[in-house]
Parts: sequence; structure tokens; C-alpha cells
Amino acid sequence: MKYILLFILFFSAENVWAAQLKLVATTSSMGMLAREVGAEQVSVKVLAPPDRDAHHLQAKPSMMRHLRSADLVLAIGAELEIGWLPAALQGANNPQVQVGRIGYFEAAAQVGLIDEGQAADRAQGDVHPLGNPHVNLDPVRMIQIAQALAQRLGNLDEANAQVYLQRAQAFAQQIKSRLPQWQAQAKAAKGVVLHHKDADYLLQRFNVPILGYIEPIAGVPTTAKHLKALLTKLKVKDGGVIIRSVFHPPQGAAFLARELGWASHAMPIDPPLGADGAGYLAFIDQWMAAITSNQ
Repeated sequence: MKYILLFILFFSAENVWAAQLKLVATTSSMGMLAREVGAEQVSVKVLAPPDRDAHHLQAKPSMMRHLRSADLVLAIGAELEIGWLPAALQGANNPQVQVGRIGYFEAAAQVGLIDEGQAADRAQGDVHPLGNPHVNLDPVRMIQIAQALAQRLGNLDEANAQVYLQRAQAFAQQIKSRLPQWQAQAKAAKGVVLHHKDADYLLQRFNVPILGYIEPIAGVPTTAKHLKALLTKLKVKDGGVIIRSVFHPPQGAAFLARELGWASHAMPIDPPLGADGAGYLAFIDQWMAAITSNQ
């Protein structure tokens, strides 16, 4: 009898696993949304951990292996992953998750983008003609993306369509309940110098001044000339904070922090690898604490 029960339990667990939608997310932000909206109905694999720059990965056989069996791919989009995701999708040879099919989902396509319509001129640096792709740092846009993801999951799994929508709504309520706190915090921020344009959405959402960028042009390494000009400009400011991503070189931020006496932080651009909605809220909390650290 014991062996029969064990067999039934094993068989049931196998059926549950087999019934899960297999989701592959390009970043941990997309993995967070997949986990929060999909919960036990999905399994989630993240291709780019939060300590890696998703602009500059390489397509690998391991990526193609995950993509080959995926039911849905969740990308940031707006060409953030242009250097590696198309090659990985081609190598995966999975028709369902190719661009334009039901199994391919882009977060940036679900919301309005800042910096849209820039000329596709590499002389201007790391330009995204479709707009700034770093939408994951705007919690309000993430509400919209979660709702669109719930609709897509419901199309793939009609039996749980209402459940996905309810989870997306619950995620929206979590964010809406925290917005007043974040807005109050942001009023104390004097301004931020960024290394790259990866936190523009967050700063614009909460009306925090962007005082400059360590990169002279997006994606182009800084120079001594640019840093000196930036320093001259910033010396007349009444304080501020310098923030770079954890994978950007520290020298420019360290120079400005030393000369200005401002706080400097190396920040993740995505929540931790296994984060859910609560992990995302903690991630935004971390950012809000950083941008007000020189108040």
C-alpha cells in the first residue's frame, strides 16, 4: 500500500510539473514578473543574472537549450537584447517563441517609452531608436506590463486565465500602496548623476533631477575631459548622489564622489535572481534609499 501511495504522489507531481508553462525570461526583472503572475502554474528560467549587463551577453548553447523547450519567452525588448537574443532564438529552433508568435513577449512593447525616435546612428553611442529599454525601473509601467503578461498567459493557458489576471491585479495593488511612500521620499532628493541612462524611468517617475551622466554618450566609456567638464558643472549644485550599475567601471563615479564629497552607490539594475513581487518592492526601496542618501 505504501508503494502504491508513493507511486500516486510521484505520478501526480510529474503531472503538475508537465502541466506548467515553461517560461524563459531574459532578465531577473522579467523572471520576477513571470513568477509573480504565473506562480505555481509556471516554471521560470532567467538567462541574464542581475550582475550581468543584458546589453552585452553572447548567445550560448545553454540558452538555446532552454529556449528550445519554452512555451513563452519574456524579453525587455526595445533592442536591449539585440546582440544575443535573436541568435539564441534562431539556434533554439522553436517556432512558438519566435518574434511575432504567441510565445514571444516584449515588455517594452506594452508601454510608452522615453527617448523614442532617436536616429539609429552608432556614432551617437548605444542608441535605441525604439526608445529607452530600461522600463523595469518604473514600477507604474511594470503594472501595465504585468497586466499584459497576464493576458498572454491566459491565451496560452485558458483554464487559468482569470487566476493570472487576479495575480497581476494583486501586484498592481502592492505597487499602488507603496507609491505615496516613494513619492514622499523622492521629495528629499537633490539630484542624481548616473553612469548610464538605465535609471531614467525611475527618476522621471518621481521627479528626481538627473544632473548628468558619467558616459559622454550612452554606451561610450568616459574620458578625463568629460569628467572634468561634469565636475565643473556639478560644483555649483547643492549636493547630489552618484549612481552606477554594479557592472559599470567604478573609476568615474569614484572621481566625482571624491571631488564633490557626494555619496556614491553601485546599484543593481534588476532585482535578485529569484525575486517575486515582494522582492521587486524591496529593490525599488533600495533605489529610493540610494537616491536620497545625500539629502
